[in-house]
Amino acid sequence: MIVSLILSCLIHAGSTLPVNNFSKKTETLKPKGEVTVYVTTGDGSLDFQKSTLNFTRKVDTAPFSITLNPETTYQTMDGFGAAITGSTCYNLMKMKKADRTKFLRETFSEKDGMGMSYIRIAIGCSDFSLSEYTCWDKPGKENFGLQLEEKQYVIPVLKELLAINPNLKIIGSPWTPPKWMKVNNLTERKPFDSWTSGQLNPEHYQDYAWYFVQWLEAFKKEGIHIAAVTPQNEPLNRGNSASLYMSWQEQLDFIKGALGPQLKAANLPTKIYAFDHNYNYDNIESQRGYPLNIYNDAVAASYITGSAYHNYGGNKNELLHIHNQQPDKEIIFTETSIGEWNDGRNLNKRLIEDMSEVGIGTINRWSKAVIVWNLMLDSDKGPYREGGCKTCYGAVDIQRSDYKTISKNSHYYVIGHLSVAVKPGATRIAATGGNDSNIEYSAFKNTDGTYALVLLNKAAEAKEITLNDSKNYISYQVPARAVVSFRWKN
Repeated sequence: MIVSLILSCLIHAGSTLPVNNFSKKTETLKPKGEVTVYVTTGDGSLDFQKSTLNFTRKVDTAPFSITLNPETTYQTMDGFGAAITGSTCYNLMKMKKADRTKFLRETFSEKDGMGMSYIRIAIGCSDFSLSEYTCWDKPGKENFGLQLEEKQYVIPVLKELLAINPNLKIIGSPWTPPKWMKVNNLTERKPFDSWTSGQLNPEHYQDYAWYFVQWLEAFKKEGIHIAAVTPQNEPLNRGNSASLYMSWQEQLDFIKGALGPQLKAANLPTKIYAFDHNYNYDNIESQRGYPLNIYNDAVAASYITGSAYHNYGGNKNELLHIHNQQPDKEIIFTETSIGEWNDGRNLNKRLIEDMSEVGIGTINRWSKAVIVWNLMLDSDKGPYREGGCKTCYGAVDIQRSDYKTISKNSHYYVIGHLSVAVKPGATRIAATGGNDSNIEYSAFKNTDGTYALVLLNKAAEAKEITLNDSKNYISYQVPARAVVSFRWKN
């Protein structure tokens, strides 16, 4: 039986099945013999539309044929998600509980939704927090404590997320240490009373590592396990509203002499990812190859799982370079944003560019995780603070007039298409296809034995493809400017 799906129609007698979008309950994967497909088009005509196909007979020729090779394996995937910032949590908590729960289940549930599986939170404030603070703003260990933003917004949201998806991974990053730990530079070491810029006084390395441990333990007491941390968000960015300059030399010394040993002494399994900044190292020549320089120190490297990257400067091929230089260390992608500057609400443009650059592009260059910036901002791009981004959009934006109406942007679909088909623990596998620069894809084998493929068609016209794993064959016509996710049982 040869079955072909052309746009939204299944052309075969008896093969037409109900089509759902992600606002409805996502059914569990069907038994062997069927392929679950999700498709989103840049023009919005297909909105994460779900359908089910049957396998075809072997097709000898096709305009574009993709063959999976499960014997050739690459990285194991950790997951996909977004940042749960203070602003995101504020917006979520402004929603009616039933509306919030519905949205979060659609987004994070492994059974009833997309299954987003990896989120990023701030250690203290970020540039999308309700105020500027850390959890230790006054010297003296008795003065450490979680603050209002954590207690009232972040922790309640995290607990609701973990109730929906208990396997959710969380990575934490500080935007700034307590101001009393900052100095103007490492030569003069004068006190630097500013949330923006400054450097960490080496005399406070042990204090700052203690702060990390206490923050991790405080969340642990709330039933929230933090899987990983980075020592500093954007360590080469002095200009963020909450920020700190931390060279690779400083980060090496901090990890080697304080953070790594203190996490180990506290018996915390939390991973450390170095860097957490742009592909081009903000064009600071002395900082190029930032994590590689740290790995050269065997003791520091022993505490580090890998490195984290953002895409606000440079080229994604830097990930491939870092992997080739240090293949035993992991790579994760932890931040990208959309906003007025990149036509962030133009789905026809951003869906294609973001899946190519951030989704498939980073995964095919060894990234184990993809995390975008704010999950939810409001219709006025906030809440934001002076000195922070006033032109950013969220993966979704919620109307301030009712805190109910949600607009979904490209990042929501990019992460959703990855999450729905590629589950934590999946292994990226080799796949070969025809020569068409408009088609990009990545293939995986999940831990349950299912296969997954996420494919992007950048062309202005539909593309007919044949997909096979040596046993099963799928014939499909990919709509113009569309993202498609396939998942099936071998």
